[in-house]
Amino acid sequence: METLRKKLLALDGKSYKAYKNIEGRYTFPNFVLNIDHVQGDPFATPSRINVQVATSHAAFPDDLWQTTVRRIALEDFIARAVRQGIHKHVKGRRGSGGSGKMHISTSGQQVLVRNAVFVSPDVIEARLTLGLPAQGRRAAGREAVAMFMDELPEVIDAALYHANLDSQQVRQHVHSIEDQDVLRHWLQDAGLVAFVADGALLPRASGVDDRPLCENALPFMAPGPLTHTVILPNSGEIRGLGIGHGVTLIVGGGFHGKSTLLHALERGVYNHIPGDGRERVATVENAVKVRAEDGRAISRVNISPFIDHLPFGRDTVSFSTENASGSTSQAANIIEALECGTQLLLIDEDTSATNFMIRDERMQALVADDKEPITPLIHRVRDLYQQCGVSSVIVMGGSGDYFDVADTVIMLDAYQPHDVTTQARALARSIVPATTPGKAFDEPVSRRPGVDVLSPARANREVKINTRGLNDLLYGEHHIDLSQVEQLIDIGQTRSMGLMIYYFAQHYAATGENLIQGLQKVMTDAQQQGLDIFSPYKVGDLALPRLHELAAAINRIREGQWQ
Repeated sequence: METLRKKLLALDGKSYKAYKNIEGRYTFPNFVLNIDHVQGDPFATPSRINVQVATSHAAFPDDLWQTTVRRIALEDFIARAVRQGIHKHVKGRRGSGGSGKMHISTSGQQVLVRNAVFVSPDVIEARLTLGLPAQGRRAAGREAVAMFMDELPEVIDAALYHANLDSQQVRQHVHSIEDQDVLRHWLQDAGLVAFVADGALLPRASGVDDRPLCENALPFMAPGPLTHTVILPNSGEIRGLGIGHGVTLIVGGGFHGKSTLLHALERGVYNHIPGDGRERVATVENAVKVRAEDGRAISRVNISPFIDHLPFGRDTVSFSTENASGSTSQAANIIEALECGTQLLLIDEDTSATNFMIRDERMQALVADDKEPITPLIHRVRDLYQQCGVSSVIVMGGSGDYFDVADTVIMLDAYQPHDVTTQARALARSIVPATTPGKAFDEPVSRRPGVDVLSPARANREVKINTRGLNDLLYGEHHIDLSQVEQLIDIGQTRSMGLMIYYFAQHYAATGENLIQGLQKVMTDAQQQGLDIFSPYKVGDLALPRLHELAAAINRIREGQWQ
């Protein structure tokens, strides 16, 4: 500690690059500080540090972290406590550029596997970034002393020691996450694909604010016929709406909560923090939201179950394009979800291609079947379930024809669900089959990207992988647009995906497996060895994506040949 103080005071007023001399390990009274990387300029990416506290001194009860799900929950809580400590104890701006800023990467309303905090039997480690102070482009050593000697110890004391935290709040956080994990695994045994507990608050504060709507939000209440109960290890028995296998429609008038419910279900693949309102909403972990995505690239995807006999004999068994239409993109999105092993498709008519969803009798009478290459979803949705075991939850406000293929119909009225399956069946009729049935959902085409697709080099220079926000991944020469991958929720996932694609390219891309088989091995490595295996140096800003989002990034690369 005193060694670091002397170094900082000695470099006060020197060139900013003199800060490089402080890299190393320093022992403080209550923790060990490692300065892993020092920035070369006050306007550059901040310096990286990690702090380690002996687990025995941190004194978190063993039962809070000795299972995987509890450990992840505790790590999440500690990271959020560090963030609160920074807000409370760190002054912030201390000169030019990012001087004085301190940061730890945390999640929003969801709880993700991250590498910002690690809890182990020996140490608890927190990884932060820090903007070393500068006056112009000269080191402000005395300001740095205040950050390292005063502010950082206060943050660590406030967040990494159980005695300084609200023990009841810590335990509630861990127990809530554990309950959600149990609830999601219970779905399979209960014959369900999703569950929404009574009392859940589904509306969000705004379209750009994922926190719960605090005013005029009605608690969710399950309709009697669709009610299920489950006993959770910490919360006991809870009651709620269970969505079963098969085809489920969500109907109702505009602004009555249909899309709000679907949005909660698509986020139900993740655990949520207590107080979010959706912490007892669970969806099977491989559920995929699919939509139309005009303009996306498609590489060798078998869309023939939905689209066949295109003009000029264009192949749809191994379909490729640089500029997909609404219908071809939605077909590809479904097939790619099947490749990833999804059990549940989530679809909203508002973000779907109309001609992909339905083709009414009048249009069929006017446009001959041999002139229409699209077999709409309404003719295939039951095949998806019966042939592939893939269920669907579809928001549908404009076409009653889907009553004919639905197993369950839920109507939202002022954000409250009602089971109207019986009434819908009374209105249903036997659907007119397509004259030319769609092809069977056979095994997906075995495909994988070529070496040129996976190269992260830029103009024969060094590897370049970067992000420009949540939905913008730069991978070598490739600019990957992820804005329509709706279950991607954290920029840490985007960062990880760039590194994981490179890891896949180095380890599994040329071993004979298809794309998904190789990526499954990447996911297994991540789960067994942690996110650090993907980065060449120690960072704390990564979060684990799902297999589907990782595959989606590669599937949206535009240039290069696929095999």
